[in-house]
Amino acid sequence: MKSLLTISLSLTLVMLSACVLSPLTTVTPTTHETTAKPLIEKRETLTATGYAVISIQNHRTAAQQRLLAIRAAKLDAYRSLTEQVYGLKLDAVATVADMVVQNDTFRSRVEGVIYGATLVSITPSGDDTYETTLSLDKDVVQELRQLYLGQILAKNK
Repeated sequence: MKSLLTISLSLTLVMLSACVLSPLTTVTPTTHETTAKPLIEKRETLTATGYAVISIQNHRTAAQQRLLAIRAAKLDAYRSLTEQVYGLKLDAVATVADMVVQNDTFRSRVEGVIYGATLVSITPSGDDTYETTLSLDKDVVQELRQLYLGQILAKNK
């Protein structure tokens, strides 16, 4: 019995002596600053298309309705360019009762200044719609963003 106890103690000591306590080393994670490049920087130009229906324009003559539809389609294309440059502010409210959505409301808003856009095309699309396409050079997009950030900084001072 004594020999069994002696053997087990010596085995335990041998096992423990094999364990070496090493000093604690602190591992510091390497910080790689990765900035995701916006999709805009990969393209040479931004393009946006706007649409407008002719028959719903508020005028009596067909010619004036067409002109108003062209104008509305152009403004829609400008709105789309503004979204791409500055982003879209979206407010959403959802009402849930008894675990069922009762009301779901979205409201979006776009605000910004666009200059230097090039009119690519104005074409009739179907029988009652006009389609307008605009493009904006990447360098102009960068200028617009810098001006926008300058305005934000000036407001916060």
